Amino acid sequence: MQIIVEGWRFICHSYCVANQFQLLEMLVKRSYPVGNRPRGQIELFHRDMPYIDAAWETKFSLFDRPNETLLRSINSPAVNQSADVTLRMYCPWDFSASSSAATWVFAATEWGIVTSSVLQGMGVKSIAQTPVNSEAKIITPSAWSKAGLIRSGVEGDRIAVVPLGVDPQIYYPLSGDRRQLLRQSFGWSNYFIFLNIGGQTDRKGIRPLLKAFAAVVDKYPDARLVLKGSELLYPSRDEIAEASRVVLNDAERARVLPRLIYTGSQLSFAQIAEFYQAADVYVSPYLAEGFNLPVLEAAACGLPIICTEGGPTDDFTRSDFAQRIESKFTAVTIEGETLFILAPEWEHLTDLMRRAIEQPAIAAKARVAGPGFVAENFTWRRAVDRLLEVILPYKKQEKIDLSTFEPIIL
Repeated sequence: MQIIVEGWRFICHSYCVANQFQLLEMLVKRSYPVGNRPRGQIELFHRDMPYIDAAWETKFSLFDRPNETLLRSINSPAVNQSADVTLRMYCPWDFSASSSAATWVFAATEWGIVTSSVLQGMGVKSIAQTPVNSEAKIITPSAWSKAGLIRSGVEGDRIAVVPLGVDPQIYYPLSGDRRQLLRQSFGWSNYFIFLNIGGQTDRKGIRPLLKAFAAVVDKYPDARLVLKGSELLYPSRDEIAEASRVVLNDAERARVLPRLIYTGSQLSFAQIAEFYQAADVYVSPYLAEGFNLPVLEAAACGLPIICTEGGPTDDFTRSDFAQRIESKFTAVTIEGETLFILAPEWEHLTDLMRRAIEQPAIAAKARVAGPGFVAENFTWRRAVDRLLEVILPYKKQEKIDLSTFEPIIL
């Protein structure tokens, strides 16, 4: 069974992260069957596709050396090589038929529809102008994302929801002593740390987060907000500055800015995991997401979660380790385009953040429940099992008509 993956590698873009972890898992020779064949029968090829922005190119190693070596050792397919499946993990989406027997495209919608910028990248004005409903089929990571594709004109039976996962060898809770040493190395020992990781854009919720944090530190001045962005992909530092200018008054900025810790440096996955392991709460008041993988990674590391209600994180969070921010499904017009968001109530977010400080039992419960739930349901092993069940064509065994057989009388 041959699979050709066309996609991105070696940067921290969400499509790239998913692609790399899926590749590593597909390289593992599992003996148990997926569909009707062992995982070990897969022959994998990878074709690197150009990044949308040439400036994204980086030489930074995201994995440890053995996994980096494995990723770079995958053979490239010949120009016109065919396979059983071609899986595309990049943008702009390409729904045209490949030379393989089946073609699948990874596509995620954040804004409740396929946006005009995505369509522009594909060179069309509507998703209906592509072969999306006649050739390739779609893998999408959440029910929210699937709904956005359907709202834009994709036939629902052409879409399969396959959630993302985590590597429990990277994302796991630290023991008490090791965690305290890590917090000490970060200079966090005397503070209560709220953490958010990702491009600090408006759709990620930076504005309600700053507004709520301003109210929290008015009562709890030892709280700190740690933001990890990626300057390679998004100008997060500028977004944070603009958000603080728009939503905070002078007094609030005076409280927030000295208590804000930001880094936009490129870090390996293991280094990012240390942020989760050392923090006290992960908070994500997002407006629009396709999946929101950092929430899942944080839960795997034992952090209590505060995240927006009604979106993709509903698929993989539970009340014993996550608290959901009340939100309102809202249509908004941005540059003449109607988009759909989940507007989180920043007052409720403030209450949840304060409660996380005041009730240590929340963290104690999440430290056990989150990693256990993720390990059982949302590892990359389980994600790739589901992926392969969806994308690998296989012949169903024909049903035998027993009426054609005469009984044997002994």
